[in-house]
This record gives sequence, structure tokens and C-alpha cells, in this order.
Amino acid sequence: MSLGLLQEGTSYGMLYLYVGIFMLLISGFIATVLVLARLISPSRKSWTKAQTYETGESTVTDPWRPFPVRYYVFALLFLIFDVEAAFLYPWAVVYQDLGLYGFVEMVIFVSILTVGLAYAWKKGALKWV
Repeated sequence: MSLGLLQEGTSYGMLYLYVGIFMLLISGFIATVLVLARLISPSRKSWTKAQTYETGESTVTDPWRPFPVRYYVFALLFLIFDVEAAFLYPWAVVYQDLGLYGFVEMVIFVSILTVGLAYAWKKGALKWV
């Protein structure tokens, strides 16, 4: 092996010991860096720093109010059609190798997504209010 760890007579138990030692060293390094950062960082608390900052505007409503469901539906529709585009690119690359069978498969796939889009459109899921 190129690492030199699996020499004649080296057991796997010894390799697990090496991995365990490295994990302990890494954990110690991370803990040390976090404690050191906490010790040397400035910590002047103020009312202004404790406020929620978002786009430079003061909050108008309760920040824990849930989003309306239509935003989630809109996001899911975006993901569905984004995945469709991800499937269309590799299909287009090997289109000639697939022949008529591949074409029919993709027509069925796109038809199912088109029916879903028409349903969402009819239900008003695409209106951004």
C-alpha cells in the first residue's frame, strides 16, 4: 500500500487505533479553537445588536408566524420542474441511442408533468399573492 500502514504483521486493530487517535486529535483541535475564539472575541452586548436584522427593515409582524402554504406549494412545483430539466439533459445527450422507445418514455414523463402543471395552474397554485 502507498500509505505504508498495511505492512506485514500490522493488524486491522492497530489501524482502528490510528483512526481513533486521529479522531481524538481532531476533536481536541476543534474544542481548542472554539474555546480560544470565545476567549478572545469581544462581547459587548447592546439592545441594537440583539435586534433581528433583515434587509435593514424593522419587523412588522411576529417573526414566528408560519408562511402560507402557497409558498411551499410554489417551491415544490419549482423543484419538480427543476428535476425535470435535470432529467432532460442526459436524455437529450443519448437520444439517438435510445431510439423510439426512449422518445416514447420521455413523452410519457413530460405528459405526466404537464398534467400536474395544468392541475396546479387550475387550482391557482401559481399565483404569487
